[in-house]
Amino acid sequence: MALPRLLAAVAACAVLAGAPVLADEIQEINLQFRTGDLGGALDHANRYLAQNPGDARARFLKGLILADQGKTNDAIDLFTGLTEDHPELPEPYNNLAVLYASQSRYEAARNALETAVRTHPDYATGHENLGDVYAKMATIAYGKALALDGRNATAQTKLTLIQNMLGEQARQQTAAKPVPGAGQPAPVR
Repeated sequence: MALPRLLAAVAACAVLAGAPVLADEIQEINLQFRTGDLGGALDHANRYLAQNPGDARARFLKGLILADQGKTNDAIDLFTGLTEDHPELPEPYNNLAVLYASQSRYEAARNALETAVRTHPDYATGHENLGDVYAKMATIAYGKALALDGRNATAQTKLTLIQNMLGEQARQQTAAKPVPGAGQPAPVR
């Protein structure tokens, strides 16, 4: 067994301790997902969920697969269902927010992230993504201010600062693109 696969197996077992057979199956779906076999991963997840419809980990993973396949509305439906069934979990709210933001639905994204950090005040990813949504909303507001008054130097300065900040952040994320985590999939960011 290759070292990365062994490390993934160890991490998955630690995350999913107490359900070794289920952990193996979810680990296999996750492995298919991480290696780019999205169709196979989705088929496997659907078969697994037919037998285990309430498994939040498998549902979450299916949502990630759907999002990667560009099936945004299906992923939104799935993550919405997870938030209804498991309102204590911040990750589905975070992923909803990312999907909403990808559709320029920033108010919905803000609401989802505020719920995530309200349920888990120490959820750093939620706070970071909430800051990003606020920054995007600010660029829209400053852009509107400038459309109404193109000579507004203060709004232009603020818009430029935020655009520079967001541009630098995008460059850093591109340079250091994270590898999907072993075991439990990382939330979409």
